[in-house]
Amino acid sequence: MTIYSCPLCQNLLTQLYYEDRQRVYRQCLCCKLVFVPPAYYLSAQAEKAEYDLHQNSPHDMGYRRFLSRIFEPMQARLPAASVGLDFGSGPGPTLSEMFKEAGHTMQIYDIYYAKNHSVWEHSYDFITSSEVVEHLHRPHEELQRLWTCLKPNGFLGIMTKLVIDQTAFASWHYKNDLTHVCFFSRPTFNWIGVQWGCEPEFVADDVTIFRKPELD
Repeated sequence: MTIYSCPLCQNLLTQLYYEDRQRVYRQCLCCKLVFVPPAYYLSAQAEKAEYDLHQNSPHDMGYRRFLSRIFEPMQARLPAASVGLDFGSGPGPTLSEMFKEAGHTMQIYDIYYAKNHSVWEHSYDFITSSEVVEHLHRPHEELQRLWTCLKPNGFLGIMTKLVIDQTAFASWHYKNDLTHVCFFSRPTFNWIGVQWGCEPEFVADDVTIFRKPELD
């Protein structure tokens, strides 16, 4: 019998959540993350080929409107001239440009398109991650790295569509993207908030903001 550990909380107690012709999806009984076992991960080459198909551009007003769902609530919370990091900026960085236009200083990181490890040597007033966390093979490691780089009182904004229940999951288009391997929900983000000592703020159906507590 194969034992599947949760990639977020490392718990070994997981159960079958859903299965289709392409993949098996399991759910952690602790943090409630729904995840795809590693056997179904695409190779790095195949994964990048999928991302290369994305036509995102800072000149695309429709894409800017899409990103405004995370940009606007983050911008409303930020002091002027903040320093930020956009994690998973993709082949056409746009969210970072929107924050630059608003007067902030930005760094970007992407495993395929902007693999600049020096960004991890700095700390930030805010960090954004738009349509990224669902792709992470090691969400525990990656999210903790982001949290570590965030200054006290800083904001981490995450944009990803959320799991509702098994009935909705069965017909959910989001799961059909083979690069999507982790599916978060409000209970999952609440669990993360407990680990980080803060409460997630659900500002939209697909946008969650965490504020890092001040140091004691």
